[in-house]
Amino acid sequence: MTRLDVAPPASEGPVDCDGPRALVVAAREVPLGGVRGMEVHRTLPHRSLPMVGAWCFLDRFGPQDTLMRVEPHPHIGLQTVTWPIIGEVRHRDAVGSDVVVRPGALNLMTSGAGIAHSEYSVGEGPIPLDALQLWVALPEDRRHGAPAFERHEDLPILDLGDGADAVVVMGDLGGVTSPATVHTPIVGAELRLPAGATVRVPLHPEWEYAVYGMTGTAMVETGVDAVDADAARRPTSAPEAGPTASVDHTRLVYVGKGRDHLELRSDEGARVFLLGGEPFEADIVMWWNFVGRSHDEIVEAREAWEARSERFGTVVDHGPERIPAPPLPGVRLTPRKRR
Repeated sequence: MTRLDVAPPASEGPVDCDGPRALVVAAREVPLGGVRGMEVHRTLPHRSLPMVGAWCFLDRFGPQDTLMRVEPHPHIGLQTVTWPIIGEVRHRDAVGSDVVVRPGALNLMTSGAGIAHSEYSVGEGPIPLDALQLWVALPEDRRHGAPAFERHEDLPILDLGDGADAVVVMGDLGGVTSPATVHTPIVGAELRLPAGATVRVPLHPEWEYAVYGMTGTAMVETGVDAVDADAARRPTSAPEAGPTASVDHTRLVYVGKGRDHLELRSDEGARVFLLGGEPFEADIVMWWNFVGRSHDEIVEAREAWEARSERFGTVVDHGPERIPAPPLPGVRLTPRKRR
């Protein structure tokens, strides 16, 4: 593959989305509100990579045997995308939804100005569980609107050749479009690569993209030298030399923009999740479960939740149990700018 311009070194600030990149972002273990004893790893946001298009958050809980009990909690300014790999989760929310999330089905919740929901694993004891939960930041013309929920069990598939394909979960990939409602140009797709496959994935050159490993290991032909996003804190760490980078369940590779395709291969077989989209229209402020544009918006939403405001509704089939908002930091929240 033709080498592109060599990517600049990672820094303490976010990378620009002005061309091809190969930024390796390692998942990190995080505590998560009402989830006790669960293994949760977060890849987005990262100080070097706050967003990929409108995608602003990527958590993975699992693989593990666990009892999941996430009590009602609020969201503003985003869509939650739940994509299970193993196991079943019961989702309930303030617009009356009460459904079981299963592998192969997309659960998409749009918060608008405010919604609350809960997530429980199915059954009364630990079960095998592994899933991705992602957030999509809502643009200005939708983030103040009404909440909504939708479920899609029959998602379109793009044939990538060589026995590989892509389940188009959100948005558009190679002319194949998901039925899920989107409010900004994006794609979220699960790529399934059989052992020994090399595939060419079509991209929009004006969009930015990242690849996250789900199962197995895949090599991404990046065309630029891979850079470790955490090199400043791990000076001895080094991703692969040369214009390739590997992805597995521990990391994501941000490949930037300016590409019309991306090549991936896997010796053992792999599943990866492709994130992409048009660079987002605004710099966002993220705190707890809220996506806004300013410190004051976040404060207002927190106060409304603590006051049990009707703004967030009542989660179906729940009593007074809920996750309280954590205290705000002692400084004003500011967006992490990328432009």
